[in-house]
Amino acid sequence: MNYTEALNYMYNQLPMFHRIGKEAFKKDLTNIRELCNYLEHPEEKLRCIHIAGTNGKGSVSHMLAAVLTAHGFKTGLYVSPHYRDFRERIKINGSYISKKYVSNFISSNIDFLEHLKPSFFEMTVALAFKYFKDQEVDYAIIETGLGGRLDSTNIINPLLSIITNISWDHSDMLGDSLEKIAREKAGIIKKLVPVIIGRKQKETLDVFKEYAQSCKSNIFFAEDVVEMKQVNENKEGNNLIQIEGGFKFTPDLKGPYQLENYRTSFAAINILQKLKIIPIDLVKVKDAFENVKLYSEIIGRWELRKGDVDELFDSAHNEDGIRQLATWLSKEKYNKVHIVCGFVKEKDLHKVLIQLPISAQYYFTQAKIPRALDSQILCEEAANYKLIGRAFRTVRGALKAARNNATKGDLIIVTGSIFIIAEII
Repeated sequence: MNYTEALNYMYNQLPMFHRIGKEAFKKDLTNIRELCNYLEHPEEKLRCIHIAGTNGKGSVSHMLAAVLTAHGFKTGLYVSPHYRDFRERIKINGSYISKKYVSNFISSNIDFLEHLKPSFFEMTVALAFKYFKDQEVDYAIIETGLGGRLDSTNIINPLLSIITNISWDHSDMLGDSLEKIAREKAGIIKKLVPVIIGRKQKETLDVFKEYAQSCKSNIFFAEDVVEMKQVNENKEGNNLIQIEGGFKFTPDLKGPYQLENYRTSFAAINILQKLKIIPIDLVKVKDAFENVKLYSEIIGRWELRKGDVDELFDSAHNEDGIRQLATWLSKEKYNKVHIVCGFVKEKDLHKVLIQLPISAQYYFTQAKIPRALDSQILCEEAANYKLIGRAFRTVRGALKAARNNATKGDLIIVTGSIFIIAEII
């Protein structure tokens, strides 16, 4: 079996949440445990940092991977979903897993896979664990896919757990309140393993404290661990960040939400240092924070392309992400704003549409996945919020129309779904 055949097997033979939605969501850890047992428990050989949360967990994962790599550690990084290449999910020091390893993994384990019938995500998680173990990484940064308690990654016993923040997303599976969603995310907290919470929120504060207490785990809130502030700002987002004690850096990752993610990452580094788990050199931390893309090969987040017409590509896809985008936009001065957007079917549209500006011109579209909300339905629903525009069947068609209509001094925003961004970056 070659790489293409192996990938097609994973995509086509087994359910994939990011394509079809909750029908592919497994509500227990039986399969991943059986699969890892068959593979002789590679997850038990790894020194991990486990990261969950609604927004920011991907950025924090890449930031921490960059820091460890800059310190000379061989660092595995598992994230999801991917934008262009499946191998984005599994990297060591920024380099993608080899095609040969992927194909060999499927080929050599095909009989057991056919017997067990694991999901796409379960298979991918096991592949990452096995790869990191075989490559003898020093540390592995593991990002959850969905939730935490029942996420396939949640069979590890990490050095540190991190929960970035809690917002409305996947409420049909995780719960219909922030407290319920927080309980699912809190499921990654392990006995006697310290946990960092990236954002202190009144709705979830007691949930995390109670869960940590039940696990006898020390709990830290990032804003209590480190004081970090933005010194000045430009249209690309954070221009310079200062940490208590005068430590400054110019962030590599832009966007109005990255200050919080850098703070969470620095708090994690601080705790790892204080607990004498990983020694930290601030010179190398600065290098890593200013070169996250170089060290970790992160793609697809906030990207502002300057020109006669500025273009912003942002993967915001839920209430919190759209709110931060809208807040940033309200402070900017453009002649006209053109917004290309599309969402998945299960999205609570009220929570996102109510935040978008009525003054913008809209180009409603849909990604090439079964989960995509029909662009015409989105267009009609958006009209109820006085968001006026046209429906387009393809993302590229919508973007082309926006570019044709935009003139000097305008801004084009593409947002609403990772899958929308994936088709054009």
